Amino acid sequence: MKNTSRAATPRRLPPEERERSILRGAVTLATESGLEALTVRAVAARVGVTPALVAHYRPVMETFVAEVFTAIVAAERDEVIDSYDDTVDLRTNLLRLIETLLDDSRDDVAMVWVQSWALGARNEALGARVRAEMDLWHSALEDLIARAIAEDPALRVDAGSSAWMLLAMVDGMSAHSLVHWAPRDRADLARRTLSAVLDVSVEAPAQATPASPHAATQLADTHR
Repeated sequence: MKNTSRAATPRRLPPEERERSILRGAVTLATESGLEALTVRAVAARVGVTPALVAHYRPVMETFVAEVFTAIVAAERDEVIDSYDDTVDLRTNLLRLIETLLDDSRDDVAMVWVQSWALGARNEALGARVRAEMDLWHSALEDLIARAIAEDPALRVDAGSSAWMLLAMVDGMSAHSLVHWAPRDRADLARRTLSAVLDVSVEAPAQATPASPHAATQLADTHR
């Protein structure tokens, strides 16, 4: 008896659903292998469609890479910021947040961030998204710290500067961990840095009192 069965063909999807499937496939690929792995052929293979179909929905790869980057890092930011607990103090909240971001299980997102800084230098669409996402992270942290300061006048720190320092520490330590160059106890260093950020208020240096117009003459006279 002749076998008339045919190989299954990809199911036709509505445009919106096909777009979502392509984005999901690209996000998965970038999470596993980094942003540099994103090519039309690689995304098509991951989704199970032809490269031409990917190119139809995302004709500019540089813009698509920026879109995938945003999807990955925005999801992490929302997750971490939403975990802020108003029932505990600022120090505890920030320590939890830092330890979460430094956890080894998040090295995939750390890789996406590190590659985005390098690739964003040549891909302006990606560079713009990177700057926007860094601004959003800073604003979110600054807002959390400012809220805590408003509730506890004893906290004498600058919310904006504190947010910058914490982000710099997390970014640096996350990048270092990718090549296994980091303190053996990253959590301990995080606690020490957090303590320094929250307990030491940095004040602007006092301005020198303007010298009298005759000060130089008087000083010269004393040495004659």
